[in-house]
Amino acid sequence: MRIPILKLHQYLLISIQVELDDQTALQFQEDLLNKIHAEGSLGVVIDLTSVDMIDSFIAKVLGDVVDMSSLMGAKVVLTGIQPAVAITLIDMGIKLDDVQTALDLEQGLTKLQQELEG
Repeated sequence: MRIPILKLHQYLLISIQVELDDQTALQFQEDLLNKIHAEGSLGVVIDLTSVDMIDSFIAKVLGDVVDMSSLMGAKVVLTGIQPAVAITLIDMGIKLDDVQTALDLEQGLTKLQQELEG
């Protein structure tokens, strides 16, 4: 199963609406990095509103996606982080210090635009 990645101007928008298993997470990582490269995207908004829980592997992949996107020159904003997901990320030691967060996809897109334009 693949997670859809939508392009909006120079941004990529992702709303994860499926249960994340290891294979889906790795495929998402590869698809996103290829899309950033192909489109020359400046920013990525990843909406996690529908993700209730993640395991340690998915937490690591998510942290890696953020780091890899940054290395490729794309800013990342995470939106809709549920309490259990936040707890897992912190418990796993995933550092997201430089990552903007927002309550929903619309606010995340606004934050991304403000950061890139101003």
